[in-house]
Amino acid sequence: MKTREIIEYGDFQTPIELGRAVCKLLAEQGVRPASLFEPTCGRGNLLFAGLDQFPDVTSAFGMDINVRHIAQAAEALGQRKDNQKVRLIEGDFFQADLANIFSTLPQPLLVLGNPPWVTNTHLGTFGGRNLPVKSNFQNRTGCDAITGKANFDISESMLLRIVEQLDRSGGSLAMLCKTTVARKILAHCWGLDLGVKNAAMYRIDADYHFNAAVQASLLVIQFGSQSTNNTATVYPGLTAHEATSTVAYRDGTLIANLDMHRRWCHLTGDESISWRSGIKHDCSRIMELRRDGDQYRNGLAELVSLEDTYLFPMLKSSEISGGSAKFSGRWMLVPQRRVGDDTSIIKDYAPLTWNYLQAHADLFKQRKSSIYLGKPKFSIFGVGDYSFSPWKVAISGFYKKLNFVSIGSADGKPFVLDDTCYFLPCPTQHAADYLVDLLNSDIAREFFNSYVFWDSKRPITVDLLGRLNLRLLANELGTQTTYDSLFGESSRRKTNAARKQKATTAGKLALWSA
Repeated sequence: MKTREIIEYGDFQTPIELGRAVCKLLAEQGVRPASLFEPTCGRGNLLFAGLDQFPDVTSAFGMDINVRHIAQAAEALGQRKDNQKVRLIEGDFFQADLANIFSTLPQPLLVLGNPPWVTNTHLGTFGGRNLPVKSNFQNRTGCDAITGKANFDISESMLLRIVEQLDRSGGSLAMLCKTTVARKILAHCWGLDLGVKNAAMYRIDADYHFNAAVQASLLVIQFGSQSTNNTATVYPGLTAHEATSTVAYRDGTLIANLDMHRRWCHLTGDESISWRSGIKHDCSRIMELRRDGDQYRNGLAELVSLEDTYLFPMLKSSEISGGSAKFSGRWMLVPQRRVGDDTSIIKDYAPLTWNYLQAHADLFKQRKSSIYLGKPKFSIFGVGDYSFSPWKVAISGFYKKLNFVSIGSADGKPFVLDDTCYFLPCPTQHAADYLVDLLNSDIAREFFNSYVFWDSKRPITVDLLGRLNLRLLANELGTQTTYDSLFGESSRRKTNAARKQKATTAGKLALWSA
């Protein structure tokens, strides 16, 4: 079990042999620093390895927020002959004046380190204090700024500050971090044109070195007076001489496979059909049920009687990941047709359902996400008319597979999906089956694979799926006429008009069986 301190400070001390291997590699790559700076030096292993490898360094600066680590580093420093070169301080990186620190160190500067491998959300769950000042530094908008997309690694926030100070300085960065963080930092540097002269990523065995089950790398960036390269070579290890791939930056996006991207980038563009996420409710023990005779059993093992008005057959990622929809008999209670709908009407249309929700109101109040604040009781998100489309083309966002599947209905009601799934709403089975064929084509798979980093926690996202223009794909496959007949402007107008007429004539309650 990791202690709270290890979790809060991402305290994975760099083994001395790893520190030496890192610095040896840097020297082989032509890095010749006049000074060293390590922002989270811990007990000093990596900083001291840098001093050993680069004897011409005239000044070194190490800081750490943990007073015990600084004390241990100072004790070890006292045994070194070059201790006069080194300054160690206890300090909070997020309060440090980096511009001032960098200006006092001889150039060129090498910033090296092993910053915390922990996210802001993880720290927030137990009140950790090793956090940056609250800010939307990723420029998220709307719900993205307060939900999962705003989660970030503490090391990401640290490294963004550092690379912006190193811009065009002639200095270098060498950081041990999660591979996903390394890619984000590269994208940030390239996006802001921060004078990247050379960049590379070297895979490290995080399980061996840190007992951490994550994909990790040494990120090396050498800065110059101007940006000369928007690619980074990826190596399988610190001693490898042959690269396994190249990460590139094109049109504001990271590219995983440059050859595939060049082949199919002409299929990129805004798509008229929007990918959607499944329903987010954060209360599965109450909202997800299974039929038991004439009643339903919830996640608390309670047997309850409910009207079927607000119940819909549901599928989870595991039930569509294999490429076919397998209904397991799970139902979702969906109290809103659209985000923000008044839920008090349930009391009139389905009193048993209302009483059931009221009986478990405390569990809804325990939902931690701020998206529910100020919303009607029992609110959900990721819901709209699209959630109840008669047919859908779905893919799991939880499993790492490019398998698209067509799904329809059960017991006369359309399937709904949970928020680990993504889907395209379709009016008919023919339309859904047609899109499945398009998306499962070899061309579509190569297009997506040109962008996908499969070592990411959730490589399949709405952003990824939305990059492919299905009409352009249909044209590539010679079926554009079929696409236009199913999804062209005139077809959409007819479908929308029919839906509006049905809603008007059938009344409010019938919306739930549309």
